[in-house]
Amino acid sequence: MTMKAVHMAVYDTLADWEVGAATAHINKPTWHREPGTWQVKTVGPSAEPITTIGGMRIVPDVVLADLTPADSAMLILPGADTWEGPELDPFAHKAREFVDAGVPVAAICGATFGLAKAGLLDNRRHTSNVAEFLRYSGYAGADHYVEAPAVTDGDVITASASAPFEFAREVLGRLGVYEPHVLDGWYRLFAHADPGGWAVLAEYDAEHA
Repeated sequence: MTMKAVHMAVYDTLADWEVGAATAHINKPTWHREPGTWQVKTVGPSAEPITTIGGMRIVPDVVLADLTPADSAMLILPGADTWEGPELDPFAHKAREFVDAGVPVAAICGATFGLAKAGLLDNRRHTSNVAEFLRYSGYAGADHYVEAPAVTDGDVITASASAPFEFAREVLGRLGVYEPHVLDGWYRLFAHADPGGWAVLAEYDAEHA
């Protein structure tokens, strides 16, 4: 079985809560269609540790300059306090490189601003925290903005900061980590505490024990 790496960008003030549901369940093989296939790797601007907004220190597995789309199944871009300035532009440029190569990119919160600045949302359906936030980027895609927690258009996923589980659902679905009915059960359980979702997952467990 070939291991597939999903790369999560890490940088100072990374918003911890936005990506945890996605990365935890990519890495956790329970309920996976092909257990043992997926691995999350972190990619930083340098090899130096970063500090998240929650005070967690992370040592990147990979340096951004060394990452190529061929190495990855997806690039995940969390929000951070610095997306509106130039500091994280290299990650937006890397996102364009990924999309041009046909490798999906998933951005949440402030990272959607970075994609907008890079022109990746000019012709794609997308969302963010609010439409006005992206207008400050000077992008040309305002007519494609969708009022929704998370949106997938081809190889680009975008989401609001308040939608970590919807973001995770789009990420897991785009990667094909779960069977569709398992993904639905997963979302119902974790996003809405629906006991019916747990029943779906328990049944899947029993069938694959």
